[in-house]
Amino acid sequence: MAKTKDALKILERVTGQNSNVQQAITNARINLEVAQMIYDARTSAGLTQRGLAELIGSKQSVIARLEDADYEGHSLSMLQRIGDALGQRLEMRFVRANRRGPRPEKPVSVSRRVLRRA
Repeated sequence: MAKTKDALKILERVTGQNSNVQQAITNARINLEVAQMIYDARTSAGLTQRGLAELIGSKQSVIARLEDADYEGHSLSMLQRIGDALGQRLEMRFVRANRRGPRPEKPVSVSRRVLRRA
């Protein structure tokens, strides 16, 4: 078997077909993506964690927790508050869960609110 540096391929080899492990990896990936999305939006706006926290009426420690890839408590309402504060719209979608081949991704749900620029 050829060597690879692709972390996902390595994980698939190690975990095999264990659905519990694969589900845990999927959940961890989602948490990482949400945390990274919040971090990227905040830093693109030129804000510190404290600055964003003040805009949404929260504390710096809350923003730090939201930007932690291990945090599992992201809520839609908090993401919308962050979007409001940053003048951005939150978009969500469902995509096909199986790996039987590529299928075009169609937006399923988009925030109904158009958020104003801060």
